[in-house]
Amino acid sequence: MKKRFLHWIVAILILTGLLAAACIVSLCIGSTDIPLANIVPALVHGGNTIEHTILCDVRLPRILLGVAVGGALSLAGVILQGMFRNPLVEPYTMGISGGAALGVCLAIILKLSNRCGIWSLPVFGSIGATLTILVVYFLSTRRRVLNIRNVLLIGIMISFICSSLITLIMAVSRVEDLHGIIFWIMGSLEQPNVFLVKLAVVVSVLSLALSYLFCLELNALALGEEEALHLGISVENTKRLLFVLASVTTGLSVSVAGVIGFVGLVVPHFMRLFLGSDHRILLVASWLCGGVFLVFCDALARTVISPTELLVGVITGILGGSIFVYVLCGKPPVPGGKQCSK
Repeated sequence: MKKRFLHWIVAILILTGLLAAACIVSLCIGSTDIPLANIVPALVHGGNTIEHTILCDVRLPRILLGVAVGGALSLAGVILQGMFRNPLVEPYTMGISGGAALGVCLAIILKLSNRCGIWSLPVFGSIGATLTILVVYFLSTRRRVLNIRNVLLIGIMISFICSSLITLIMAVSRVEDLHGIIFWIMGSLEQPNVFLVKLAVVVSVLSLALSYLFCLELNALALGEEEALHLGISVENTKRLLFVLASVTTGLSVSVAGVIGFVGLVVPHFMRLFLGSDHRILLVASWLCGGVFLVFCDALARTVISPTELLVGVITGILGGSIFVYVLCGKPPVPGGKQCSK
């Protein structure tokens, strides 16, 4: 027991160090490189210098948003994978990301941000994500019991429907609205509104704290629903609460940064490979690793073809998908299965 907890502490320290390193590197590099020795003086005593403006108005908000959104999406992935005991479940395949993006697209074409304020985007994103997961939940429920086998298929179909509706909205929308819609679909951390950045950070940290309250319930659900019932877990109520938590967390992330794929799939999968399936460590480790992954991908997006900037969703899709396929193909073959050839 002591050895396991020591292993967990070491893992948390390593991930925290990687997150700090990723943030520092991201502060230094970009279309205009800033030496590491100039970072602290520019932040503290920079005043109206160019370096101070670049760090405080551009890079630091992106880093905070990357940590918050990466952690939130990874957290949602851990929750959903733990509930369904399926490593392929994530906010995107469940239709949550698509529902949130659809809600934000509606807010954009209705120009609600001009009428009601910038907070209308996260509100509509969260509403879209919550409504989507409620539809998936009720369509998968028979006699008040959730059919786990149907959830993923229905979620994928709902995701396709949302994507088709977004395409329809793009086809009939005005040119000035089209850029904003494409921004949300591709995913980007270029968020100039400080309020949304602060909101994303607060919600991401709160989601981590709330999800940790359910770590033992998630461990019980990982054993199976019957075993969880025998352990005294209120399975249906727990699943409803976790559904809402995952959908609100994803909805806010999508409304702020757009649809960023593979973070909720790849990061929990890797953390489970290295640290096991105990959610007492898996939730925190995935949150930290999600922040590392997204900050690193954003740094690549800003520098790989500098001064032109790629959208971070492109990098997460290429990098995350490639790594995930490589790991799956490199695994030992299971009995009765075939191993991918390299």
